[in-house]
Amino acid sequence: MSSMTLIRGINASVGYLAPRMVASRMRRAFMTPRELPPRDWELPLLAQAERITLRFGLSALRWGTGPAVLLMHGWEGRPTQFAELIKALVQAGYSVFALDAPAHGRSPGREANVVLFARAMLEAASELPPLRAVIGHSMGGASALLATQMGLRTDALVTIAAPGRILTMLRRFAHHMGLPSKARAHFVRLVEEKAGLPAKQIDVARYQLDMPGLIVHAADDPMVPVEEAQVIHQAWFDSQLLQLEQGGHQRLLADPRLIGETLRLLDCVGQRAPVPLLA
Repeated sequence: MSSMTLIRGINASVGYLAPRMVASRMRRAFMTPRELPPRDWELPLLAQAERITLRFGLSALRWGTGPAVLLMHGWEGRPTQFAELIKALVQAGYSVFALDAPAHGRSPGREANVVLFARAMLEAASELPPLRAVIGHSMGGASALLATQMGLRTDALVTIAAPGRILTMLRRFAHHMGLPSKARAHFVRLVEEKAGLPAKQIDVARYQLDMPGLIVHAADDPMVPVEEAQVIHQAWFDSQLLQLEQGGHQRLLADPRLIGETLRLLDCVGQRAPVPLLA
């Protein structure tokens, strides 16, 4: 019996008898990221970065000079996971600012959520030059979409392997962990209380997105279903969808097609030219 099978069995049994207790435990686990060290291939780029600390204690890395691009990693992620994209952006003449999200890396906090990610992006943007683009991976992409509804201004936005419906992701997590129905409902409510925003409001279908954008997702993503990219694309009139056959949830960050289409988007908005459709 695998450890996950055992955990699901315990959650199903105890969750039936004490749904609030199990939901509370799952809420803490869901919002408490692990600290995962950088891989060897990330270290050279990390050594080249300038470490900066923003006004509210947020930590960030900076590379290059030129128009500003803000990056936000995903849950339990790191700025240097964008290594290939960062190198391409710097070579193309951009300055790249990559945040350590709340409770990640050197930024303060023990727990985090999509709302805190979004607020961190707003705080960073208030101290940075006008943003040519914001690029977010996974929950970083969801938080970037949310941040635009909270006042974040950017010429362009790129989401990579991002969910468009947070409530759907919460329910998938609770079901995956084996929580029975009452415990799942308690779990969602506890997450909403902690985040300070109803999950149904963190839904791209409710957003007004008025900047050009690129949505990138791999069909074989095991964590965020590719259907989420379609949901975002349908809600965002000025977006292009790049669906890759392979790339999983993280490997696609180094895909040459993602890098090429991102640079093309930024070049178009820099020239104030219409973004051509993907081939």
